[in-house]
Amino acid sequence: MKKWELGSLISQSAQAVELGLHDGGAVTVQALQQSMFRVSYRPKQGYREPRTWAIAPKASVAHGQDIPWEGRQRGDISDFELPAVQFKREDVSIRLSTEKLTVDISTDGLRLRWSDAQGAAIASDRATSAYFSSERTGAVRHYLQRERSERYYGLGDKTGPLDLHGRRLRTLALDSLGYDPQRGDPLYKHWPFVLARAASGVWYGIYYDTLAACTFDLGCEHDNYHDLYRYVEIDDGDLDYYFMVGSSPADVIAQFVRLIGGTHLPPRWSLGYAQTAMGLADAPDAQQQLNSFIDRAVAEGVPVSSFHYGSGYSSRGKRRYVFTWNHAKFPDPKALNAKFQAAGMRLVANVKPCLLDDHPAYQEVHQFGGFIHDAQTSEPIMEQFWDGVGAHLDFSNPATVAWWQKGLQSQVLDYGIDVGWNDNNEYAVMDDAAASHGFGQSLAMHRARPLHPMLMTRATFEVQARHAPSEPVYTVSRGGTPGIQRYAQTWTGDNTTSWDTLRWNIRTGLQMSLSGMFNIGHDVGGFAGPVPEPELLLRWVQACCLNPRMVMNSWKADGTVNLPWMHASVKKEVIAAINMRYQIMPYIWSLFERAHTLHEPVIRPTFYCFPDDARCFEDCDDFMLGDALLVAPVVQAGALSRRVYLPQGPKAWFDFESGERYAAGEWHTVAAPLSKLPLFLRSGFGVDLAQRSAGIARHDDPVTATRRFD
Repeated sequence: MKKWELGSLISQSAQAVELGLHDGGAVTVQALQQSMFRVSYRPKQGYREPRTWAIAPKASVAHGQDIPWEGRQRGDISDFELPAVQFKREDVSIRLSTEKLTVDISTDGLRLRWSDAQGAAIASDRATSAYFSSERTGAVRHYLQRERSERYYGLGDKTGPLDLHGRRLRTLALDSLGYDPQRGDPLYKHWPFVLARAASGVWYGIYYDTLAACTFDLGCEHDNYHDLYRYVEIDDGDLDYYFMVGSSPADVIAQFVRLIGGTHLPPRWSLGYAQTAMGLADAPDAQQQLNSFIDRAVAEGVPVSSFHYGSGYSSRGKRRYVFTWNHAKFPDPKALNAKFQAAGMRLVANVKPCLLDDHPAYQEVHQFGGFIHDAQTSEPIMEQFWDGVGAHLDFSNPATVAWWQKGLQSQVLDYGIDVGWNDNNEYAVMDDAAASHGFGQSLAMHRARPLHPMLMTRATFEVQARHAPSEPVYTVSRGGTPGIQRYAQTWTGDNTTSWDTLRWNIRTGLQMSLSGMFNIGHDVGGFAGPVPEPELLLRWVQACCLNPRMVMNSWKADGTVNLPWMHASVKKEVIAAINMRYQIMPYIWSLFERAHTLHEPVIRPTFYCFPDDARCFEDCDDFMLGDALLVAPVVQAGALSRRVYLPQGPKAWFDFESGERYAAGEWHTVAAPLSKLPLFLRSGFGVDLAQRSAGIARHDDPVTATRRFD
């Protein structure tokens, strides 16, 4: 790789400087907001990725305000404040300052140093060389100085402890069925955003706006000839990053989420408990099985807000054929769907972006060029998919979008289903020859893989909005990149049933929240692996009943389905935990509204709310639900008590059910019998409670009380 050498100052404006490089490229440093700068490298030949689909600071998709389907030009700086900066030039440096952020640019070897309005150091490029690019591979690297006391978070759906310091991680999305919940990487998202706490205590974020795969080394690598450092390597994409600073993690996360278009506000019913399982729709007598499920849910008094059809409704054997129905298993799907709706259960259907080579519509899509294709031959790129081979749909082709929306309308929505669940959409197409239409400007797939799940989800979102214009839209996507939160809920994918997964998935969900994905959850009870024993199922339901998304989903080799009543010994306690979710639904809904308007995560690590309490940075199993509630799930087999730290700051904490008072800033050992989820209310805060009707999934029950302890 070759390090960058600065040439001369090319231009200066009220907000920016442009610096020439010896290789003919240029670096621009520009103030976009008082607390946000953009640093972009434009190669001599121009940007490799001239468009972005992530940056959308004024987007409001619910009101039809979104970036164009074909993307936003990378140089577009509209919709930003663009404050005038103070400019100071010395012999070997240039300083740009706003009211909140200063950057010093060394012209004696390109290096940027960031500080806040009080002059406190925030971050700095590596002193011994910071920027490299490779003509051989196209890769670009950005090195930063590292201090041992710094903390790093973000990067999307990452496993393990929240602090990522010392790890090397990839943003290449894969279908990660059965992943290691503590060490596995990568998972399903491409999310190149790092949230950091500097040694000085200042919080900052860096978002690398690229669709190319990235490797983030956050202190794993060491080189004797350099001081401590970290870096990102971008695989043949553009180095174009947004640097933002704040006084708290909340400040930085809110800025990032505004930058990428905010969070969609879904309908209230989507907050309720949902059920799905591959085994039900895969069964030879699937319609009879689902009829029985509806009857059993009613008989057991389990409130179910929605049922999520697995892809079995479209399967022949193990192979899946999107936008088809297997009428041998589903002789009258419209009647079945009407029964679901009459029972108060909305419907969500799994849809997939790959057509197997014997799909009845394969030739039709092939003829209009609707697949990811070989750039030279224009033939579809064939990949392994669901016990066969198939071609991925090209959602950067308007003809494909039209075909998809027609199919979703006629084969899903017109059948009485409300929502498309965009699944298996990681687009791990590795063929170097693969390309997509790019809305008329061909896109190499190694720079477009994570774009397609977002465009797929947008296509689904828009046809649903047309189908039911009076209702808020709800959709789901497993894959995605920054911007997906404008359209969809997501989750941690195909996890495995184990106590370890229960414990570590809590952290992955919190990491996603710190990354700007707020509407998230997990497959309750574990998707793959063994059948959960009674205690594990109950503790999983308790841990997830206060997550933004609560869906019980599973696929078990013996055909067993995770269901609330699957273990008689804990059925009562499982149903009680589900009912508790509905009881505090008004509070949960208020958090979704705040996520939408104020860009606040629904669930947070305790340090988000208490960043001045050093103990909150220690690895733990607890999380905050909004500002008011601290949730302390039991994640160890046989445990009937929990040791929990209640952060300092409030006057006290109170047991949510009993009102028992606990001192703040101290460790406590609390009772946690199988019937109890340890839950604590912060003094001075109230939680609205709804009147409950047993067994009925209602989402707008009136508030009958506000629980508060002072």
